[in-house]
Amino acid sequence: MTDTPSDDSTATDAAVVDAIDGIAERIDHDETISLLQELVRIESPYFEEAEITEFVHDWLDERGLDPEYHLVSESDITGFEGNNVLARLSGTNSEAPTLLLNAHMDTVELVEAWEEDPLSGRIEDGRLYGQGACDMKGGLAAIMVAFEALAEADLAGDVLFSAVVDEEGPYGLGANQLIRDEITDDCDGVIVTEPGPILAQEDIENPALLLGARGRFLYDITVTGKAAHGSQPEKGTNAVVDAGRLAGALADIEVGTHERLGDGSVCPLKIDGGGETLSVPESCRLLVDRHVVIGEDEDRVRADAERVVDDLGLDSAVDIGFRDAPAPDVRYGPYVTDPDDPLVDALTRGVERVTGDVSDVGHFASVGDFNYFGHRAGLPTVIIGPDGENIHGAGEFVYTGEVVEVARIVAAGCVSLLGA
Repeated sequence: MTDTPSDDSTATDAAVVDAIDGIAERIDHDETISLLQELVRIESPYFEEAEITEFVHDWLDERGLDPEYHLVSESDITGFEGNNVLARLSGTNSEAPTLLLNAHMDTVELVEAWEEDPLSGRIEDGRLYGQGACDMKGGLAAIMVAFEALAEADLAGDVLFSAVVDEEGPYGLGANQLIRDEITDDCDGVIVTEPGPILAQEDIENPALLLGARGRFLYDITVTGKAAHGSQPEKGTNAVVDAGRLAGALADIEVGTHERLGDGSVCPLKIDGGGETLSVPESCRLLVDRHVVIGEDEDRVRADAERVVDDLGLDSAVDIGFRDAPAPDVRYGPYVTDPDDPLVDALTRGVERVTGDVSDVGHFASVGDFNYFGHRAGLPTVIIGPDGENIHGAGEFVYTGEVVEVARIVAAGCVSLLGA
């Protein structure tokens, strides 16, 4: 015998569908893209976000959304001080989940190769151009308008808005401060609107949900040889040559693999040594990127490098270290989110109602603030963001239709998960 849905459950489902459809309809295409243009026209490289931080705060304040500045400070390494922008919509049920919406306000520094104004916000053929348009002012605009729409919704759970600084910088200081100050402690899930498919491990297209990301270590290696006159190199030990051999060997090491995150990777980034006009280089610094999957922790990553050094039998002394960080836990660990998590179900439903499609599923190839939420904070974390091209480069653009679509999906997902 098959159970038949009760009239009450059918009516409840219909009401949820109506609420999802209604919230998506509140998000206006033209207003969203106008906001995105304003954001793109504000220059905001990491560590220089004061103007855009004030803009985001004031935009929310003008709409009665009670934003607040959240101090971000790191004095030991960067000397940086700035502000995140936070706002909260309080639900009607203290036992219901709290959902964090997150985007970063900063960009990389302006690239010189642009053949037009990199802050133009020019729109052509459904593409909006500008530095940071895709990474990630499109995603920032999406959660701003989604949050505004959600203020009119009947929600059981809370929605916490966070626009953060320094994602593009070396340490993700804005997201780190959220964790340091226990802002994330009462959260039950996170939506990050970073661009997705373009930086996914898999070949996917929007609408897509990215349910995890690889992690990262940065080897900071010192190679110490022996100086000698450059005309008699055999009397010295060339640290640059040995660093080069080490870089090549590290690039070829066997890396970990994961059924969902794929393979790890190694990429030498910089060799810096020597410089005297006629001397065998005595020391050399080697920086090597190591993207890791679950199971590749700091001990293993260090042991892998030490084993390579032993196998090479270099004449130089080698010290294996990692980039300095503000604290030992400030690092990008890998994570995956359970495909059956309620947050994933809610966003999947949002995708279906907004687009009529079934969402692709993938995993992020690199690292970002989402690693802090998914790994350090241990929260179910989903990346869903508008796509584009030329991220971090000249000619960067975002697809305007996807910005609006993501905003509607995020709002619909919140209603599906948190609706009263």
